[in-house]
Amino acid sequence: MKVSTHLAMIAALLHSRAAVTAFQQLSTTSPARLASRSIASTSSRVILSSATETGSAEKGGGSGGRVAASVSDKDILSKTSSSSSSSSPKPPAQALDTNPPKGTRDFYPPDMRLRTWLFSQWRDVAALYGFSEYDAPVLESESLYTRKAGEEVTQQLYNFVDKGERAVALRPEMTPSLARMVMAKKGGLNLPLKWFSIPQCWRYERMTRGRRREHFQWNMDVWGVSGIEAEAELLSAMVTFFEKVGLTSEDVGIKVNSRLVIGEVLTELGVPEEKFAATCVLVDKLEKVPLDAIQGELEELGLDRSVVEKLTSVLTNKSIESIGAVLPPDSEAVKQLTQLFKLCEAYGIQDWVLFDASVVRGLAYYTGIVFEAFDRKGVLRAIAGGGRYDKLLETFGGEPTPAAGFGFGDAVIVELLKERDVLPSFEGSGFDTVVFAMNESLYGVAIEVASKLRASGQTVDLILENKKPKWVFKHASRNEAKYCVIVAADEYENGEVSVKDLTAGEQKPVKIDALSEWAESVSRQ
Repeated sequence: MKVSTHLAMIAALLHSRAAVTAFQQLSTTSPARLASRSIASTSSRVILSSATETGSAEKGGGSGGRVAASVSDKDILSKTSSSSSSSSPKPPAQALDTNPPKGTRDFYPPDMRLRTWLFSQWRDVAALYGFSEYDAPVLESESLYTRKAGEEVTQQLYNFVDKGERAVALRPEMTPSLARMVMAKKGGLNLPLKWFSIPQCWRYERMTRGRRREHFQWNMDVWGVSGIEAEAELLSAMVTFFEKVGLTSEDVGIKVNSRLVIGEVLTELGVPEEKFAATCVLVDKLEKVPLDAIQGELEELGLDRSVVEKLTSVLTNKSIESIGAVLPPDSEAVKQLTQLFKLCEAYGIQDWVLFDASVVRGLAYYTGIVFEAFDRKGVLRAIAGGGRYDKLLETFGGEPTPAAGFGFGDAVIVELLKERDVLPSFEGSGFDTVVFAMNESLYGVAIEVASKLRASGQTVDLILENKKPKWVFKHASRNEAKYCVIVAADEYENGEVSVKDLTAGEQKPVKIDALSEWAESVSRQ
């Protein structure tokens, strides 16, 4: 063999061994290290053979050892691609249902402004009457609401068993939560107490105008006062709210009755006292369904149809004098009602209240005076309702404690205010001032101006992008802003900004250093 041939073979061998060494170093922490050892022990003849037969190996032949699939199969990448893992294209993602659950609401900014306004009216009235605000969890024990008197509320619960195997429910009303809180203090509260709350309540019921499956409710309650002075105070607070939002006694009336009326009639008819509450619940249903619809429930109570017929005939009375004629002499119900109407005259709300014996209220725990605010035009359902519930605490194992209160939902009153065209507009944000810079180089100055005004108590919308004046003024008008502060180059050189009064349409320069004084002056106007 020629020397040149030997030299070529030696060079090839050295090159191949260097490659193996490099492969071993790269594979020291890899499972491939074992494979590299096998490669390292391969004879120079085989290595040289594989090196010289690469071309044939790529064609699927040769004896240079096992050939990787990535070498022999040119389509290996396309076969392992995630985009080709399925012969059919993926179905499109299901479109999101953008509606809230049935019976519930989204509150966009205008809706939130309305809600905030309404809540502030309620809070203002509560403060005028010396009530303190409280709250409780929206999730309560189911047993708090499952009374055995056939009330609709027990069939309308959003209830479930939680992960701790506890039966719970979203609160359908606030009064039982209040009773639980009072009991929890075990006599540690100073009575009388006057508390209010604005809880969100949940009931799975048929929806109508002004009735949803969730609503907010203004609750006002007086605990520890056994006389009807408590009811009179509550009625006065309710009327104060109506007047505050622009309604009159021609728009709204408040029907008043007493559960004692029903109790005295049932006593005369020989119905035992323990059936009074359940009977009241049935009578309340007659406003919505015919007598035949509750026949089965009457039989469960052991009551004759004639009992309810007699009772309903009594409840058609519309004056205290006429109801007194069918009740026993010295009727406690008549005394109570007569005194209440005298107190209403002292409050100056006699035009708002009227006696109506048909008002029963559908909750079993009421024990005395009951009342219901209604739309005098008869377009909407009950606006608010309440009454006395002296025995509620006893039903939970507590001590007898006199109590009275009312619940006032947000949905119906908003519908009524719209109906009477006295609901304010909440489309605009109503902030005081819009501040914007005429060009990007003045944006820092605009920040300084906005900060000064905010420190002075103004609500300020700082335009965060480079917008044209036409857009800014339209934006300010749409949001019902009062002023627009323009930061422009010429005015800024003089240490000033331009202030436009969007109501009067007037524009004037104001020194930047005097913006605080300007803000204070316009706030007094």
